Amino acid sequence: MADAFENILGQPQVREFLRASVQSDRVTHAYLFTGPAGSNKTLAAFALAQAVLCPKGPHGPRGGACGACDACGRIMRKKHPDVRYFAPEGANGYLVEQIRDIVADTSLAPIQAKRKVYILDRVDLLGASSANAFLKTLEEPPSDVVLILLGRTRESVLPTIVSRCQVVPFRHIPASEAAGIVAQNTGASLEKAKVGLEACDGSITRAVEFLKSNERLAFRARVLEVLALLRNADDWDALGMASDLVVLSKAPLDTVRASQEEELAENADFLAKSAIRQIEARNKRALTAKSQEALRQLTAIVRSWLRDVLTVCAETPELIINADVRGAIEEAARATDEARVAAALAAVRRCDEAIAYNVSPETCVDALLFEVKEALYRPATPAGGRRAS
Repeated sequence: MADAFENILGQPQVREFLRASVQSDRVTHAYLFTGPAGSNKTLAAFALAQAVLCPKGPHGPRGGACGACDACGRIMRKKHPDVRYFAPEGANGYLVEQIRDIVADTSLAPIQAKRKVYILDRVDLLGASSANAFLKTLEEPPSDVVLILLGRTRESVLPTIVSRCQVVPFRHIPASEAAGIVAQNTGASLEKAKVGLEACDGSITRAVEFLKSNERLAFRARVLEVLALLRNADDWDALGMASDLVVLSKAPLDTVRASQEEELAENADFLAKSAIRQIEARNKRALTAKSQEALRQLTAIVRSWLRDVLTVCAETPELIINADVRGAIEEAARATDEARVAAALAAVRRCDEAIAYNVSPETCVDALLFEVKEALYRPATPAGGRRAS
């Protein structure tokens, strides 16, 4: 059985460094994983959490966690109560109150394991005030706590944070190599692997999961169908299609919610009320993160389709990624131009910003479809200011 570190695809040096740290019992109290989106930092953080919390110790192949016990399984499914994942709750980054809550939580005893692991994503969005509230804990956390921070680049993270962490750099994985890794791990063709990567904003791990999910593939097909119909859709049609996409984007949340409720029911008899509250708060954060992830997948698919339209407008059709809907892409390209596609891509960017601000999914998707249609297909305005008839 391969250990958890083996799943850190495309990062051989990171794999060996983390294995060596665990084997030699040199796991430090604070790490900073730096690398671009899609470089598998999050997966590596959970793999390290497995190695730290596995009750059998580092007895897996080549020094990882055992990978077979209940604790390893819960961590892999992101359901272990002593592995906490956090993302910025503010529109512009971490809130001071959020960091103070995390600091307070570190002082509490573990619920099931002997140690706790805290994973903080996007610490490049940790401002000075929030960082100041975190520095003492980061420098001297409780002895049973391991902190794993994730950031895009070392330079984008405050020096006061960097200096208190063991920095682990993750390399950029070229698109061709990433597609090869996805294809190897799914059995999909290179063309389908590229589709999966585009739908998941370049994340290899999520692309593998995406291509293995019939539900997510059906979601992509519906998004592409809506985009093909958008040109001739009236306002009511667009609203109906937006509503349909919102329902489909929320589908994974039902499975996550049911799993959370089942897990809590199984453990409620032997957990203290304070521990149950911690799990409920964690579950709520997980649902919010999953909701945003589903919406970002929608925008990623829209962005990918628009880029394909742009490649046709630019007379480079050989660069099309979504080749299974080439006909609709070429039809859209004949009805628009490069400037309009650029305006539609700007609308997708605004939608991503609205998602980050926790604007409702319905509002986000409604606005996205209307703005993309308007940008692509609105009649041109002549120099005199009147629209051409």
